Amino acid sequence: MKLSSAPPTLSAPESLNQTRDAQLTVMESTLETTDSVKLAKPTQQPSQNVSKGALAVFASTFVTIFLSEMGDKTQVATLLMSAESQSPWLVFAGASSALIATSLLGVLLGRWLATKVSPQILNKAAGISMLVITMQLVWEIFHS
Repeated sequence: MKLSSAPPTLSAPESLNQTRDAQLTVMESTLETTDSVKLAKPTQQPSQNVSKGALAVFASTFVTIFLSEMGDKTQVATLLMSAESQSPWLVFAGASSALIATSLLGVLLGRWLATKVSPQILNKAAGISMLVITMQLVWEIFHS
């Protein structure tokens, strides 16, 4: 008995394909010839728009956080812990868990604040707090 190297494929019986094609044709003609209202066929499904929007949010969040964390004190601390430890993968697991927990806290707090305060006020408050932190750091540099 000789076995074929190609995996078997599943396909619908021809009569089932013909039935499906006939139903689609009827549905399309119904959409095109409605008496009272002429319906337009959608050019793009909503799920495609949602997935593109979700991908854009994910990508911008990843890039922003990744770039802001490069060379951060957290990364330096993780690097030092890993160098001193005999278990770098445990250091990675601990650091990753801590970053996930702080990110979750930030997301939950941000979601709650969004229900209480307008986005414009949140943007201004974040900008002002960043300026205050910057001024404190500059003050420490010149007065130490």
